[in-house]
Amino acid sequence: MTRPLVQVREVTKDFGGLRVLRGVTLSLGAGELRCIIGPNGCGKTTLFNVITGAFSPTSGTVWFRGEEITHRPPHAISRLGIVRKFQVPGIYPTLAVAENLEIPLLSRPGIAGPWSLLRAGTRAAARSQELLARFGLRPQAARAAAALPHGQKQWLEIAMLIASEAQVLLLDEPTAGMSATETLATVALIRQLQQEHGVAALVIEHDMTFVRRLDCPVTVMLRGSVLFEGSYAQVQAHPEVREAYLGPAGRA
Repeated sequence: MTRPLVQVREVTKDFGGLRVLRGVTLSLGAGELRCIIGPNGCGKTTLFNVITGAFSPTSGTVWFRGEEITHRPPHAISRLGIVRKFQVPGIYPTLAVAENLEIPLLSRPGIAGPWSLLRAGTRAAARSQELLARFGLRPQAARAAAALPHGQKQWLEIAMLIASEAQVLLLDEPTAGMSATETLATVALIRQLQQEHGVAALVIEHDMTFVRRLDCPVTVMLRGSVLFEGSYAQVQAHPEVREAYLGPAGRA
Protein backbone atom coordinates (compact mmCIF):
# COMPACT_ATOMS: atom_id res chain seq x y z
CA MET A 1 0.00 0.00 0.00
CA THR A 2 1.39 3.42 -0.96
CA ARG A 3 2.38 5.59 2.00
CA PRO A 4 0.36 8.82 2.24
CA LEU A 5 2.16 12.05 1.41
CA VAL A 6 0.62 13.93 4.34
CA GLN A 7 -0.85 12.33 7.45
CA VAL A 8 -2.65 14.00 10.34
CA ARG A 9 -2.99 11.57 13.24
CA GLU A 10 -5.42 12.09 16.14
CA VAL A 11 -4.76 15.83 16.31
CA THR A 12 -6.40 17.91 19.02
CA LYS A 13 -6.01 21.66 19.54
CA ASP A 14 -7.10 23.54 22.64
CA PHE A 15 -7.28 27.29 23.16
CA GLY A 16 -7.58 27.68 26.90
CA GLY A 17 -10.62 25.66 27.86
CA LEU A 18 -11.95 25.48 24.29
CA ARG A 19 -11.19 22.36 22.25
CA VAL A 20 -11.29 23.32 18.56
CA LEU A 21 -9.92 20.09 17.05
CA ARG A 22 -11.00 16.76 18.50
CA GLY A 23 -8.84 13.85 17.38
CA VAL A 24 -8.72 14.70 13.68
CA THR A 25 -7.19 12.01 11.45
CA LEU A 26 -6.76 12.71 7.74
CA SER A 27 -4.42 11.66 4.95
CA LEU A 28 -3.51 12.96 1.50
CA GLY A 29 -1.76 10.90 -1.14
CA ALA A 30 0.79 12.12 -3.67
CA GLY A 31 -1.03 14.00 -6.42
CA GLU A 32 -4.38 13.67 -4.63
CA LEU A 33 -7.05 16.34 -4.43
CA ARG A 34 -9.32 16.52 -1.39
CA CYS A 35 -11.92 19.07 -0.34
CA ILE A 36 -12.68 19.86 3.30
CA ILE A 37 -16.14 21.25 3.97
CA GLY A 38 -18.05 22.14 7.10
CA PRO A 39 -19.81 25.04 8.78
CA ASN A 40 -17.90 28.07 10.03
CA GLY A 41 -16.14 27.34 13.32
CA CYS A 42 -15.80 23.59 12.75
CA GLY A 43 -11.98 23.70 12.80
CA LYS A 44 -11.03 23.71 9.11
CA THR A 45 -8.70 26.72 9.27
CA THR A 46 -7.22 25.59 12.60
CA LEU A 47 -6.38 22.28 10.94
CA PHE A 48 -4.51 24.13 8.18
CA ASN A 49 -2.67 26.13 10.84
CA VAL A 50 -1.55 22.91 12.53
CA ILE A 51 -0.39 21.28 9.28
CA THR A 52 1.65 24.36 8.27
CA GLY A 53 3.21 24.84 11.72
CA ALA A 54 1.45 28.08 12.59
CA PHE A 55 -0.08 26.25 15.59
CA SER A 56 1.36 23.33 17.53
CA PRO A 57 -1.27 20.70 18.31
CA THR A 58 -2.22 20.01 21.91
CA SER A 59 -1.85 16.33 21.07
CA GLY A 60 -1.44 14.18 17.98
CA THR A 61 1.08 14.33 15.15
CA VAL A 62 1.56 15.52 11.56
CA TRP A 63 3.71 13.56 9.08
CA PHE A 64 5.12 14.33 5.62
CA ARG A 65 6.65 11.59 3.47
CA GLY A 66 6.84 9.33 6.51
CA GLU A 67 8.70 11.89 8.66
CA GLU A 68 7.12 13.64 11.64
CA ILE A 69 6.93 17.42 11.22
CA THR A 70 4.58 18.20 14.11
CA HIS A 71 6.55 20.93 15.88
CA ARG A 72 8.60 22.33 13.01
CA PRO A 73 8.31 26.09 12.34
CA PRO A 74 6.28 27.32 9.36
CA HIS A 75 9.31 28.29 7.24
CA ALA A 76 10.79 24.79 7.61
CA ILE A 77 7.51 23.14 6.60
CA SER A 78 7.18 25.50 3.65
CA ARG A 79 10.66 24.54 2.44
CA LEU A 80 9.60 20.90 2.46
CA GLY A 81 6.97 21.81 -0.15
CA ILE A 82 3.80 22.27 1.94
CA VAL A 83 2.50 25.75 1.15
CA ARG A 84 -0.68 27.61 1.92
CA LYS A 85 -2.91 30.06 0.12
CA PHE A 86 -5.13 32.29 2.27
CA GLN A 87 -8.52 33.69 1.28
CA VAL A 88 -7.03 37.14 0.60
CA PRO A 89 -4.42 36.94 -2.20
CA GLY A 90 -0.90 37.22 -0.77
CA ILE A 91 0.75 39.03 -3.65
CA TYR A 92 3.10 42.03 -3.95
CA PRO A 93 0.63 44.62 -5.26
CA THR A 94 3.12 47.30 -6.37
CA LEU A 95 5.33 44.89 -8.31
CA ALA A 96 4.66 43.70 -11.84
CA VAL A 97 2.99 40.33 -12.26
CA ALA A 98 6.21 38.82 -13.67
CA GLU A 99 8.20 40.21 -10.73
CA ASN A 100 5.81 38.53 -8.31
CA LEU A 101 6.77 35.20 -9.87
CA GLU A 102 10.49 35.94 -9.92
CA ILE A 103 10.62 36.41 -6.14
CA PRO A 104 9.79 32.78 -5.22
CA LEU A 105 11.84 31.51 -8.17
CA LEU A 106 14.92 33.32 -6.84
CA SER A 107 14.26 32.42 -3.21
CA ARG A 108 14.88 28.70 -3.55
CA PRO A 109 17.53 27.00 -1.41
CA GLY A 110 21.05 26.88 -2.86
CA ILE A 111 21.02 30.26 -4.59
CA ALA A 112 23.93 32.28 -3.15
CA GLY A 113 26.63 34.48 -4.59
CA PRO A 114 26.57 36.60 -7.77
CA TRP A 115 27.27 33.81 -10.30
CA SER A 116 24.70 31.49 -8.79
CA LEU A 117 22.20 34.34 -8.73
CA LEU A 118 22.95 35.20 -12.37
CA ARG A 119 22.40 31.61 -13.53
CA ALA A 120 19.28 31.34 -11.40
CA GLY A 121 17.99 34.62 -12.82
CA THR A 122 18.22 33.28 -16.36
CA ARG A 123 16.35 30.13 -15.41
CA ALA A 124 13.82 32.12 -13.39
CA ALA A 125 13.01 34.34 -16.36
CA ALA A 126 12.29 31.30 -18.52
CA ARG A 127 10.26 29.58 -15.81
CA SER A 128 8.35 32.80 -15.16
CA GLN A 129 7.26 32.90 -18.80
CA GLU A 130 6.06 29.29 -18.58
CA LEU A 131 3.99 30.04 -15.50
CA LEU A 132 2.57 33.23 -16.97
CA ALA A 133 1.39 31.25 -19.99
CA ARG A 134 0.00 28.35 -17.94
CA PHE A 135 -2.01 30.64 -15.67
CA GLY A 136 -3.23 32.89 -18.48
CA LEU A 137 -1.30 35.88 -17.16
CA ARG A 138 1.20 36.53 -19.95
CA PRO A 139 -0.73 39.58 -21.31
CA GLN A 140 -0.58 41.02 -17.78
CA ALA A 141 3.13 40.35 -17.18
CA ALA A 142 4.24 44.00 -17.00
CA ARG A 143 1.12 45.21 -15.19
CA ALA A 144 1.16 45.99 -11.47
CA ALA A 145 -0.36 43.06 -9.61
CA ALA A 146 -2.72 45.43 -7.76
CA ALA A 147 -4.43 46.23 -11.07
CA LEU A 148 -5.41 42.61 -11.79
CA PRO A 149 -9.04 41.53 -11.49
CA HIS A 150 -9.76 39.55 -8.31
CA GLY A 151 -9.76 36.14 -9.99
CA GLN A 152 -6.40 36.75 -11.65
CA LYS A 153 -4.92 37.86 -8.32
CA GLN A 154 -5.95 34.47 -6.92
CA TRP A 155 -4.35 32.68 -9.86
CA LEU A 156 -1.17 34.74 -9.51
CA GLU A 157 -0.79 33.65 -5.90
CA ILE A 158 -1.27 29.99 -6.85
CA ALA A 159 1.36 30.48 -9.59
CA MET A 160 3.71 31.92 -6.96
CA LEU A 161 3.20 28.83 -4.80
CA ILE A 162 3.99 26.57 -7.76
CA ALA A 163 7.10 28.68 -8.45
CA SER A 164 8.27 27.87 -4.93
CA GLU A 165 8.26 24.15 -5.91
CA ALA A 166 5.19 23.32 -3.85
CA GLN A 167 4.29 19.64 -3.58
CA VAL A 168 1.19 20.17 -1.43
CA LEU A 169 -1.14 23.15 -1.77
CA LEU A 170 -3.41 24.08 1.13
CA LEU A 171 -6.04 26.30 -0.48
CA ASP A 172 -8.39 28.22 1.81
CA GLU A 173 -11.51 29.15 -0.19
CA PRO A 174 -9.59 29.77 -3.44
CA THR A 175 -12.74 30.82 -5.33
CA ALA A 176 -14.00 33.36 -2.78
CA GLY A 177 -15.23 36.43 -4.64
CA MET A 178 -14.90 34.83 -8.07
CA SER A 179 -17.47 34.84 -10.83
CA ALA A 180 -18.95 31.55 -12.03
CA THR A 181 -16.64 31.64 -15.08
CA GLU A 182 -13.56 32.25 -12.92
CA THR A 183 -14.61 29.44 -10.58
CA LEU A 184 -14.80 26.95 -13.44
CA ALA A 185 -11.43 28.14 -14.73
CA THR A 186 -9.95 27.58 -11.26
CA VAL A 187 -11.27 24.02 -11.20
CA ALA A 188 -9.57 23.37 -14.55
CA LEU A 189 -6.36 24.98 -13.30
CA ILE A 190 -6.16 22.85 -10.13
CA ARG A 191 -6.88 19.73 -12.15
CA GLN A 192 -4.14 20.66 -14.61
CA LEU A 193 -1.61 21.16 -11.82
CA GLN A 194 -2.52 17.75 -10.43
CA GLN A 195 -2.40 15.87 -13.71
CA GLU A 196 0.64 17.53 -15.30
CA HIS A 197 2.78 18.29 -12.24
CA GLY A 198 1.59 15.79 -9.63
CA VAL A 199 0.68 18.56 -7.19
CA ALA A 200 -1.51 17.47 -4.29
CA ALA A 201 -4.06 19.84 -2.77
CA LEU A 202 -6.25 20.15 0.30
CA VAL A 203 -9.02 22.65 -0.41
CA ILE A 204 -11.29 24.34 2.13
CA GLU A 205 -14.38 25.47 0.24
CA HIS A 206 -17.97 26.54 0.89
CA ASP A 207 -18.96 26.76 -2.79
CA MET A 208 -20.53 23.37 -3.35
CA THR A 209 -20.64 23.90 -7.10
CA PHE A 210 -16.85 24.13 -7.00
CA VAL A 211 -16.65 20.99 -4.83
CA ARG A 212 -18.90 19.07 -7.21
CA ARG A 213 -16.93 20.20 -10.27
CA LEU A 214 -13.58 19.33 -8.70
CA ASP A 215 -14.92 15.76 -8.35
CA CYS A 216 -12.54 14.56 -5.64
CA PRO A 217 -12.86 12.93 -2.20
CA VAL A 218 -14.55 15.15 0.39
CA THR A 219 -13.90 15.32 4.13
CA VAL A 220 -16.74 16.78 6.18
CA MET A 221 -15.86 18.40 9.53
CA LEU A 222 -18.28 19.24 12.32
CA ARG A 223 -17.49 20.63 15.77
CA GLY A 224 -13.77 19.92 15.46
CA SER A 225 -14.09 16.32 14.27
CA VAL A 226 -14.26 14.47 10.97
CA LEU A 227 -17.91 13.58 10.50
CA PHE A 228 -17.71 11.76 7.18
CA GLU A 229 -15.45 11.11 4.18
CA GLY A 230 -16.55 10.10 0.73
CA SER A 231 -17.38 11.26 -2.79
CA TYR A 232 -19.48 14.36 -3.43
CA ALA A 233 -22.51 12.14 -4.15
CA GLN A 234 -21.99 10.18 -0.92
CA VAL A 235 -21.59 13.39 1.08
CA GLN A 236 -24.74 14.86 -0.46
CA ALA A 237 -26.71 11.71 0.39
CA HIS A 238 -25.44 11.31 3.97
CA PRO A 239 -28.26 12.25 6.37
CA GLU A 240 -26.06 13.75 9.11
CA VAL A 241 -24.15 15.86 6.58
CA ARG A 242 -27.38 17.06 4.99
CA GLU A 243 -28.75 18.05 8.36
CA ALA A 244 -25.56 19.66 9.68
CA TYR A 245 -24.22 21.38 6.59
CA LEU A 246 -26.04 21.00 3.31
CA GLY A 247 -29.44 21.73 4.81
CA PRO A 248 -32.54 19.58 5.42
CA ALA A 249 -33.13 19.13 1.71
CA GLY A 250 -29.50 18.17 1.06
CA ARG A 251 -29.27 20.54 -1.83
CA ALA A 252 -25.96 22.20 -2.89
